[in-house]
Amino acid sequence: MVTVAVDGNGADLGPSEVAAGAEIAAGHGIHVILFADANGVGDVAERARLAAAGVELIDAPVSIAKAPNPAAAVKTTPEASIVQAARAVSDGRAHALVSGGSTGSALAAGLLNIKRDRGIYRPALALPLPRPGGDPVLLLDVGANVSCRPEHLVQFAHMGSAFAQAVLGRAAPRVALLSNGEEPSKGTEDLREVFERLSGEAGAGLNFAGNIEATTMLKQEIDVVVMDGFTGNITLKAIEATSSEVLHAVRDAALSSTRGKLGGLLLAPSVRRLRAQIDPELQGGAYMLGLRQLGVVAHGRFTRTGFARAIEVAARGVEERVIIRTRAALEEAGALRRPADLARDVPS
Repeated sequence: MVTVAVDGNGADLGPSEVAAGAEIAAGHGIHVILFADANGVGDVAERARLAAAGVELIDAPVSIAKAPNPAAAVKTTPEASIVQAARAVSDGRAHALVSGGSTGSALAAGLLNIKRDRGIYRPALALPLPRPGGDPVLLLDVGANVSCRPEHLVQFAHMGSAFAQAVLGRAAPRVALLSNGEEPSKGTEDLREVFERLSGEAGAGLNFAGNIEATTMLKQEIDVVVMDGFTGNITLKAIEATSSEVLHAVRDAALSSTRGKLGGLLLAPSVRRLRAQIDPELQGGAYMLGLRQLGVVAHGRFTRTGFARAIEVAARGVEERVIIRTRAALEEAGALRRPADLARDVPS
């Protein structure tokens, strides 16, 4: 049975909602170790119900989700829930980590406890973003690294390609670089250098498709889109917010008149299917790639449905050997870096 360590603090709806998601996941045959404020989870009866469902609750009331300096907080607050959850993975008590708190705290706890995998410059958050009527497109980085050097983005391209092959089943994934134009001359100085490297020897083994603009990112021509974490986080939130607002606008239009309500009844099944396709909660969150064990970062605003899905995604990733298969693909592509290179790289 796969065991998933879950940080239950830091979520917008509180530890009780994360606990409810853990209970759902446990019902699907996953052993969950939940590190959270026991008082925030619920009363004695609710905690007993969790235990009966297969959720092991560890009282961990301290949260560093709002800490201004996540790395320092992880080092100085070993009792924090995210630190304890990451340590459970590094100690072998759990196979994967799930967090609904801040990305910075989850990444820092992962780096200091689970450790960066050999040959990896920087871990990246990789999210398979659903596309209506088609296969998802993998975005990375979507928030792990605010700033990146060209060599980081080059490795993200290989990491994303390896993940797309190993997990998404793409035989020759098409990899693109997000920029403000398709021409090689577009973008910042760093992006132009990345384009040049991926078009040359550093892109050997990649199916590099060049630059892509955000306006065409959700079309079916591309499988992997590479960007720095600052750009990726803004891009992802803009897509999610726009999708949500459009669905709300459709609903409001359908309720605005008698004719609209009749049309809404006819459209309701199709709209529900579309909502399910693009609902972030049903995707479970983003994979933390580049660590020695798997981590999944869920949105803090998720309900129990999203947290259950995040735990299920982590368990499935363990069963499908995501870390091993991605590393094997990176090795085959010659995309892992030498120890001398890694020694010069300090994560931000």
